[in-house]
Amino acid sequence: MAKKKILIVDDEEAITDMLKMNLEMSGEFEVRTENKGANALNVAREFRPNLILLDVMMPDKDGGELANDIKRDAVIGNTPIVFLTAALTKEEAALQNNKIGGYPFMAKPVSLEDLIDCINKNAK
Repeated sequence: MAKKKILIVDDEEAITDMLKMNLEMSGEFEVRTENKGANALNVAREFRPNLILLDVMMPDKDGGELANDIKRDAVIGNTPIVFLTAALTKEEAALQNNKIGGYPFMAKPVSLEDLIDCINKNAK
C-alpha cells in the first residue's frame, strides 16, 4: 500500500523533525518538512501531499494566509489542511469543535496516536 504523503510546515525545526521522525517510524507516511512559511506553497506544489499539517503562528507567513494561498492554487487547492497550534489548549480546541476558519486543528503538544488518527480522517 502506498504511503500517505504529509507536508509539515512549522517554523520550529525541533517540532518538524520530531513529527517527521515519529510519523515515518509508523511506516504509513512519507514526510517532508518546511520551516519557512514563505517556501511552503512551492514545496507543496512539488511534493503533492495527501495532507498538510500547518502551524498557525509563523514569523514570515502566518498559517491562515498560507492556507488561503493553498486553497487558491490550481495545482494543490484541494489538498486537506490541518492546523497545529500552541495558541489554544486541547480544551479550548474542543470548545471550537476542533476547527479554525473551517479547518480541522490540533492543539500542541499532540500525541502521535491522535495525530495519526487525525491524518487518517482528513487525508485525501
